[in-house]
Amino acid sequence: MNNYKITLLKGDGIGPEIVNQAVKVLDKAADKFGFAVTYDEALLGGCAIDATGVPLPEETVAKCKASDSVLLGAVGGPKWDNQPGNNRPEAGLLGIRGALGLFANLRPSVIFGPLKSASPIKDDIIGDNMDIMIVRELTGGIYFGERGRKEVDGQPAAWDTEQYTVSEVERIARVAFDLAMKRGKRVTSVDKANVLESSRLWRETVIRVSKEYPEVELNHMYVDNCAMQLVRNPKQFDVIVTSNIFGDILSDEASMIAGSIGMLASASLSGGKLGLYEPIHGSAPDIAGQNIANPLATILSVAMMLRYSLNQQEAAEAIEAAVAKVLETYRTPDIYEEGLQKVSCEEMGDLVCAQL
Repeated sequence: MNNYKITLLKGDGIGPEIVNQAVKVLDKAADKFGFAVTYDEALLGGCAIDATGVPLPEETVAKCKASDSVLLGAVGGPKWDNQPGNNRPEAGLLGIRGALGLFANLRPSVIFGPLKSASPIKDDIIGDNMDIMIVRELTGGIYFGERGRKEVDGQPAAWDTEQYTVSEVERIARVAFDLAMKRGKRVTSVDKANVLESSRLWRETVIRVSKEYPEVELNHMYVDNCAMQLVRNPKQFDVIVTSNIFGDILSDEASMIAGSIGMLASASLSGGKLGLYEPIHGSAPDIAGQNIANPLATILSVAMMLRYSLNQQEAAEAIEAAVAKVLETYRTPDIYEEGLQKVSCEEMGDLVCAQL
């Protein structure tokens, strides 16, 4: 029997509530599909600042590196708004990505049939099976480039640097092409090559890597056009690969096309099996402790973990099917519709387990 070690970073706000429900579902899947899971907990974000003074303790990094995978809830909240930038909860997120070498962020934007009416996009535009995978480069680009303040014409100014090396682009491109080979065999590379030199290098490199994947159709799109096309005709996309800042923006746009940010999972991967899995929504401190948070994005993050890190494809598909079935009748308050049954965070976890 395979025995996997998972590090839990429950984080802040609703993080502990939603992670607890996801663990419950993972345990049920392990029992059903014949593998075992053991857990270790560590601190990240605001809770780590409160306990240790820093958002990412060294002990947390060590525990994550010693595990098969990492499940994260959410971090941050107004309690820590007065912390300096390098000691805010979000700095812990950037730190753990760098420490674990998590250069590829996978954000699926999928519409579950029962939630189709929640999308702000017309039915005839989104169709019956919108399924987009956005692959975002996560450890390079403008978020990690040199930055500073200076004086220009006698007034304060600031600057940030967008920089990519060929090897950084090559490795994220291969992630996208490998995923496309298992999906619809279409990759759209998004850049701003008509203006930015970093984007011109990006495009040249992606074209060269594409020659290793002759079965995959490669298209290029400027980021402003992609933002428009996601709303105009999202069905045209299969896999989108793009830089850190463009991926940050486009993936949030795609999440709202899917109808609810509370439903969307994500994976952050290194070159090996180790990955960090988390919902894309925030810590929602205004509803923390009320047992009304939606745990489904975290539960679907567990499904991604099973697929991409633990090689338990059947279990991943079973969890996704269970979520889709439960949504036909039950909803947490954030996605509630008249005529359905409103349930709590804990009840939603129990329902997915029962469906499994």
